[in-house]
Amino acid sequence: MCCSGFLKIMMFVFNGGIFLAGAVILGVGVWVKVDSGSLLGILDSLEDAPSGLSQLVNVSYLLMAVGGVLLVIGFLGCCGAVKESRCMLLTFFSIVLIIFLIEVAGAVVLLVFQDLADQLFQSLEKEVKTSIGKEYGRSDSFTSLWNATMEEFKCCGFKNYTDFDGSPFYNDHGRDVYPHTCCNTTITVGACNTNEASHSMIDGCFDKLLQLLEDNALIIAVVVLAIAAFEIAAMVVSMVLYKQIGNKA
Repeated sequence: MCCSGFLKIMMFVFNGGIFLAGAVILGVGVWVKVDSGSLLGILDSLEDAPSGLSQLVNVSYLLMAVGGVLLVIGFLGCCGAVKESRCMLLTFFSIVLIIFLIEVAGAVVLLVFQDLADQLFQSLEKEVKTSIGKEYGRSDSFTSLWNATMEEFKCCGFKNYTDFDGSPFYNDHGRDVYPHTCCNTTITVGACNTNEASHSMIDGCFDKLLQLLEDNALIIAVVVLAIAAFEIAAMVVSMVLYKQIGNKA
Protein backbone atom coordinates (compact mmCIF):
# COMPACT_ATOMS: atom_id res chain seq x y z
CA MET A 1 0.00 0.00 0.00
CA CYS A 2 2.86 2.33 0.94
CA CYS A 3 4.70 1.46 -2.25
CA SER A 4 1.57 2.09 -4.30
CA GLY A 5 1.14 5.52 -2.73
CA PHE A 6 4.77 6.37 -3.42
CA LEU A 7 4.38 5.36 -7.07
CA LYS A 8 1.32 7.56 -7.41
CA ILE A 9 3.25 10.50 -5.98
CA MET A 10 6.10 9.86 -8.43
CA MET A 11 3.61 9.69 -11.30
CA PHE A 12 2.31 13.10 -10.23
CA VAL A 13 5.85 14.48 -10.09
CA PHE A 14 6.94 13.13 -13.47
CA ASN A 15 3.71 13.99 -15.24
CA GLY A 16 3.69 17.39 -13.61
CA GLY A 17 7.12 17.94 -15.18
CA ILE A 18 5.82 16.78 -18.58
CA PHE A 19 2.78 19.05 -18.19
CA LEU A 20 4.93 22.10 -17.35
CA ALA A 21 7.38 21.34 -20.18
CA GLY A 22 4.43 21.12 -22.57
CA ALA A 23 3.20 24.50 -21.32
CA VAL A 24 6.67 26.00 -21.93
CA ILE A 25 6.86 24.63 -25.49
CA LEU A 26 3.31 25.78 -26.21
CA GLY A 27 4.19 29.23 -24.88
CA VAL A 28 7.35 29.43 -27.01
CA GLY A 29 5.33 28.40 -30.07
CA VAL A 30 2.73 31.11 -29.46
CA TRP A 31 5.47 33.68 -28.81
CA VAL A 32 7.33 32.80 -32.03
CA LYS A 33 4.08 32.99 -33.99
CA VAL A 34 3.00 36.36 -32.56
CA ASP A 35 6.33 38.12 -31.95
CA SER A 36 8.21 37.13 -35.09
CA GLY A 37 5.27 37.04 -37.50
CA SER A 38 6.29 40.21 -39.33
CA LEU A 39 9.89 39.13 -39.96
CA LEU A 40 8.95 35.65 -41.11
CA GLY A 41 6.17 37.21 -43.18
CA ILE A 42 8.75 39.15 -45.19
CA LEU A 43 10.70 35.99 -45.98
CA ASP A 44 7.58 33.99 -46.71
CA SER A 45 6.39 36.58 -49.24
CA LEU A 46 9.49 36.27 -51.45
CA GLU A 47 8.70 34.81 -54.86
CA ASP A 48 12.02 32.96 -55.29
CA ALA A 49 12.34 31.77 -51.68
CA PRO A 50 13.85 28.27 -51.23
CA SER A 51 11.39 25.47 -50.53
CA GLY A 52 13.11 24.76 -47.20
CA LEU A 53 12.01 28.15 -45.88
CA SER A 54 8.52 26.81 -45.19
CA GLN A 55 10.04 24.55 -42.51
CA LEU A 56 11.19 27.62 -40.58
CA VAL A 57 7.98 29.59 -41.11
CA ASN A 58 5.88 26.72 -39.71
CA VAL A 59 8.08 25.99 -36.69
CA SER A 60 5.66 27.85 -34.42
CA TYR A 61 2.78 25.54 -35.41
CA LEU A 62 4.91 22.47 -34.70
CA LEU A 63 5.86 23.80 -31.27
CA MET A 64 2.22 24.54 -30.38
CA ALA A 65 1.15 21.05 -31.49
CA VAL A 66 3.89 19.32 -29.47
CA GLY A 67 3.14 21.49 -26.44
CA GLY A 68 -0.56 20.66 -26.61
CA VAL A 69 0.13 16.92 -26.89
CA LEU A 70 2.45 17.01 -23.86
CA LEU A 71 -0.21 18.83 -21.82
CA VAL A 72 -2.70 16.06 -22.63
CA ILE A 73 -0.14 13.33 -21.82
CA GLY A 74 0.67 14.88 -18.43
CA PHE A 75 -3.02 15.07 -17.57
CA LEU A 76 -3.66 11.49 -18.76
CA GLY A 77 -0.82 10.10 -16.64
CA CYS A 78 -2.09 11.82 -13.49
CA CYS A 79 -5.66 10.58 -14.05
CA GLY A 80 -4.48 7.02 -14.68
CA ALA A 81 -2.55 7.00 -11.39
CA VAL A 82 -5.42 8.48 -9.34
CA LYS A 83 -8.12 6.19 -10.78
CA GLU A 84 -5.76 3.18 -10.90
CA SER A 85 -6.94 2.51 -14.42
CA ARG A 86 -4.79 -0.07 -16.21
CA CYS A 87 -6.26 1.02 -19.55
CA MET A 88 -5.26 4.66 -19.01
CA LEU A 89 -1.80 3.69 -17.78
CA LEU A 90 -1.20 1.45 -20.78
CA THR A 91 -2.45 4.17 -23.13
CA PHE A 92 -0.19 6.66 -21.38
CA PHE A 93 2.83 4.34 -21.74
CA SER A 94 2.17 3.75 -25.46
CA ILE A 95 1.74 7.45 -26.27
CA VAL A 96 4.80 8.50 -24.28
CA LEU A 97 6.90 5.82 -25.97
CA ILE A 98 5.85 7.09 -29.41
CA ILE A 99 6.54 10.71 -28.40
CA PHE A 100 9.93 9.72 -27.00
CA LEU A 101 10.95 8.08 -30.29
CA ILE A 102 9.81 11.20 -32.18
CA GLU A 103 11.85 13.39 -29.84
CA VAL A 104 14.97 11.32 -30.50
CA ALA A 105 14.50 11.97 -34.22
CA GLY A 106 13.77 15.64 -33.52
CA ALA A 107 16.95 16.00 -31.48
CA VAL A 108 18.96 14.98 -34.54
CA VAL A 109 17.18 17.67 -36.57
CA LEU A 110 17.94 20.30 -33.90
CA LEU A 111 21.65 19.55 -34.18
CA VAL A 112 21.67 20.70 -37.81
CA PHE A 113 18.92 23.31 -37.43
CA GLN A 114 21.23 26.31 -36.98
CA ASP A 115 23.36 25.43 -40.02
CA LEU A 116 20.21 24.89 -42.09
CA ALA A 117 18.78 28.27 -41.05
CA ASP A 118 22.05 30.06 -41.84
CA GLN A 119 22.27 28.49 -45.30
CA LEU A 120 18.64 29.27 -46.12
CA PHE A 121 18.86 32.92 -45.13
CA GLN A 122 22.23 33.40 -46.82
CA SER A 123 20.62 32.20 -50.06
CA LEU A 124 17.85 34.78 -49.64
CA GLU A 125 20.15 37.81 -49.45
CA LYS A 126 20.01 38.71 -53.14
CA GLU A 127 16.22 38.34 -53.39
CA VAL A 128 15.56 40.37 -50.23
CA LYS A 129 17.87 43.21 -51.29
CA THR A 130 16.27 43.28 -54.74
CA SER A 131 12.77 43.50 -53.23
CA ILE A 132 13.87 46.34 -50.92
CA GLY A 133 15.38 48.21 -53.85
CA LYS A 134 12.15 47.92 -55.84
CA GLU A 135 9.39 48.20 -53.24
CA TYR A 136 10.56 50.04 -50.09
CA GLY A 137 8.99 53.48 -50.25
CA ARG A 138 6.75 52.54 -53.19
CA SER A 139 4.51 49.80 -51.79
CA ASP A 140 2.75 50.88 -48.58
CA SER A 141 2.18 47.31 -47.36
CA PHE A 142 5.78 46.26 -48.02
CA THR A 143 7.17 49.42 -46.41
CA SER A 144 4.91 49.06 -43.35
CA LEU A 145 5.93 45.41 -42.93
CA TRP A 146 9.63 46.29 -43.00
CA ASN A 147 9.14 49.26 -40.68
CA ALA A 148 7.25 47.11 -38.15
CA THR A 149 9.94 44.42 -38.33
CA MET A 150 12.81 46.86 -37.88
CA GLU A 151 11.03 48.59 -35.00
CA GLU A 152 10.31 45.32 -33.23
CA PHE A 153 13.75 43.76 -33.61
CA LYS A 154 15.79 46.99 -33.51
CA CYS A 155 17.46 46.15 -36.81
CA CYS A 156 18.10 47.80 -40.19
CA GLY A 157 17.68 46.18 -43.60
CA PHE A 158 18.65 42.62 -44.33
CA LYS A 159 22.39 43.03 -43.61
CA ASN A 160 22.77 46.79 -42.94
CA TYR A 161 21.63 50.27 -43.97
CA THR A 162 23.20 50.04 -47.44
CA ASP A 163 20.40 47.64 -48.47
CA PHE A 164 18.20 50.73 -48.92
CA ASP A 165 20.54 52.37 -51.43
CA GLY A 166 18.68 52.92 -54.70
CA SER A 167 15.24 52.21 -53.21
CA PRO A 168 12.30 54.57 -53.93
CA PHE A 169 12.50 55.80 -50.33
CA TYR A 170 16.21 56.56 -50.69
CA ASN A 171 15.76 58.33 -54.04
CA ASP A 172 12.77 60.36 -52.85
CA HIS A 173 14.72 61.73 -49.87
CA GLY A 174 17.72 63.17 -51.70
CA ARG A 175 19.73 59.91 -51.73
CA ASP A 176 21.09 60.57 -48.24
CA VAL A 177 18.28 59.49 -45.85
CA TYR A 178 17.61 56.05 -44.39
CA PRO A 179 14.79 54.69 -42.17
CA HIS A 180 15.12 56.08 -38.64
CA THR A 181 15.66 52.56 -37.26
CA CYS A 182 19.03 52.50 -39.07
CA CYS A 183 20.38 55.13 -36.69
CA ASN A 184 21.01 55.17 -32.95
CA THR A 185 18.51 57.71 -31.61
CA THR A 186 20.74 58.59 -28.68
CA ILE A 187 23.52 59.95 -30.91
CA THR A 188 21.56 60.95 -34.03
CA VAL A 189 20.48 64.55 -34.47
CA GLY A 190 18.02 65.23 -37.27
CA ALA A 191 17.56 62.89 -40.22
CA CYS A 192 19.20 59.47 -40.40
CA ASN A 193 21.77 60.20 -43.12
CA THR A 194 24.70 58.17 -44.40
CA ASN A 195 27.13 59.51 -41.83
CA GLU A 196 24.79 58.86 -38.87
CA ALA A 197 23.84 55.38 -40.12
CA SER A 198 27.47 54.32 -40.60
CA HIS A 199 28.40 55.48 -37.08
CA SER A 200 25.34 53.81 -35.48
CA MET A 201 26.23 50.35 -36.86
CA ILE A 202 22.74 48.90 -36.30
CA ASP A 203 22.60 45.14 -36.88
CA GLY A 204 20.77 43.81 -39.91
CA CYS A 205 17.53 41.85 -39.51
CA PHE A 206 19.30 38.76 -40.90
CA ASP A 207 21.50 38.60 -37.80
CA LYS A 208 18.54 39.31 -35.51
CA LEU A 209 16.46 36.50 -37.03
CA LEU A 210 19.33 34.02 -36.76
CA GLN A 211 19.80 35.02 -33.11
CA LEU A 212 16.06 34.55 -32.50
CA LEU A 213 16.12 31.06 -34.02
CA GLU A 214 19.32 30.03 -32.25
CA ASP A 215 18.08 31.24 -28.86
CA ASN A 216 14.79 29.39 -29.24
CA ALA A 217 16.55 26.26 -30.53
CA LEU A 218 18.69 26.25 -27.38
CA ILE A 219 15.65 26.66 -25.11
CA ILE A 220 13.80 23.89 -26.94
CA ALA A 221 16.82 21.56 -26.78
CA VAL A 222 17.08 21.99 -22.99
CA VAL A 223 13.34 21.47 -22.54
CA VAL A 224 13.40 18.36 -24.77
CA LEU A 225 16.21 16.83 -22.69
CA ALA A 226 14.23 17.47 -19.50
CA ILE A 227 11.08 16.01 -21.08
CA ALA A 228 12.97 12.89 -22.21
CA ALA A 229 14.22 12.28 -18.65
CA PHE A 230 10.71 12.73 -17.22
CA GLU A 231 9.21 10.49 -19.91
CA ILE A 232 11.62 7.61 -19.27
CA ALA A 233 10.98 7.81 -15.52
CA ALA A 234 7.22 8.11 -16.05
CA MET A 235 7.13 5.07 -18.36
CA VAL A 236 9.00 2.95 -15.81
CA VAL A 237 6.73 4.05 -12.95
CA SER A 238 3.56 3.60 -15.02
CA MET A 239 4.51 0.01 -15.88
CA VAL A 240 5.32 -0.84 -12.25
CA LEU A 241 2.01 0.71 -11.16
CA TYR A 242 0.23 -1.12 -13.99
CA LYS A 243 1.64 -4.45 -12.75
CA GLN A 244 0.73 -3.71 -9.12
CA ILE A 245 -2.87 -2.85 -10.03
CA GLY A 246 -3.06 -6.10 -12.02
CA ASN A 247 -1.79 -8.12 -9.05
CA LYS A 248 -4.38 -6.52 -6.73
CA ALA A 249 -7.13 -7.37 -9.18
